[in-house]
Amino acid sequence: MPLIEVNNVVKHFPVRGGVLNSVIAKVHAVNGVSLTVDSGQTLGVVGESGCGKSTLGKVIIRLIEPTSGQIIYEGEDITNLGHDAMMPYRRKMQIIFQDPYSSLNPRLTVRALLKEAILFHRVVGRGEVNDYIDRVIQTVGLRPDAGEKFPHEFSGGQRQRIGIARALSVKPTFIIADEPVSALDVSIQAQVLNLMKDLKEQFGLTMLFISHDLKVVEHFCDRVVVMYLGHAVEKMPTDDLHQRAQHPYSQALLGANPIDDPADRRPLAVLQGDVPSPLNPPPGCPFQGRCPKVMDRCRVEMPPLETKKAGHEVACWAVE
Repeated sequence: MPLIEVNNVVKHFPVRGGVLNSVIAKVHAVNGVSLTVDSGQTLGVVGESGCGKSTLGKVIIRLIEPTSGQIIYEGEDITNLGHDAMMPYRRKMQIIFQDPYSSLNPRLTVRALLKEAILFHRVVGRGEVNDYIDRVIQTVGLRPDAGEKFPHEFSGGQRQRIGIARALSVKPTFIIADEPVSALDVSIQAQVLNLMKDLKEQFGLTMLFISHDLKVVEHFCDRVVVMYLGHAVEKMPTDDLHQRAQHPYSQALLGANPIDDPADRRPLAVLQGDVPSPLNPPPGCPFQGRCPKVMDRCRVEMPPLETKKAGHEVACWAVE
């Protein structure tokens, strides 16, 4: 049974204006996305900036309320749970944010940051809190005296370790990592990714890993979902990413990826045109305006996400 099951989730943000401040338009951030994350699995979500990746992650853990759809956690429908009923799930589902500085309270020491969450969720008794915090700090590779310092006293990589420590401190089973290394130097990215991989195995975590970097997703994830303009356009095992990606957008992302071997000279795949506005998405396939394989059918009819082979789904009329 999947740990997380998301069924046809939609999130539209109202745009208000006019004299009466009424709704004059909607931002179509997430449009009918469905996915499952099995226990112990890491699912990658990739796509350009503004495609709805982060919004999807926040909707799944109910930081943002969905417009419609269903979210199931361990077989329980949590879509419409109230504040009190949702609290046990808040502890089980945590998030690591993209910017490690803006997500930490600058007025609190690391110890105070962690203590706040631990006491609120009653992870350990009051008498054990400080020893428990010391163990968590050590687990993420920080010095023992880190607990007495403020966030501004750390480097970017160290601050992200604090964010990871905060997520781990309440003993979750599911973590959303929202582009956790995109703000870090490349050498530090590798350290943080290896730390997260070790912690995932050590604590048996399940993860949703959001990124725009295919190299990182390939290294870290078991399966991948490719998103474009709020839609999931392809789902596949990570092993299929380079050789068997079939959607034209997935192929374009791969074509724009840096090449490891300097002797392997290939023309750079550059998509023509711009991403459509989520305020006014086009009819039919969302990728139609930039697709090299576009057909008349694509302009009027949205292709369904269909299984092309076991474990591999594609939403494209041009893919047989």
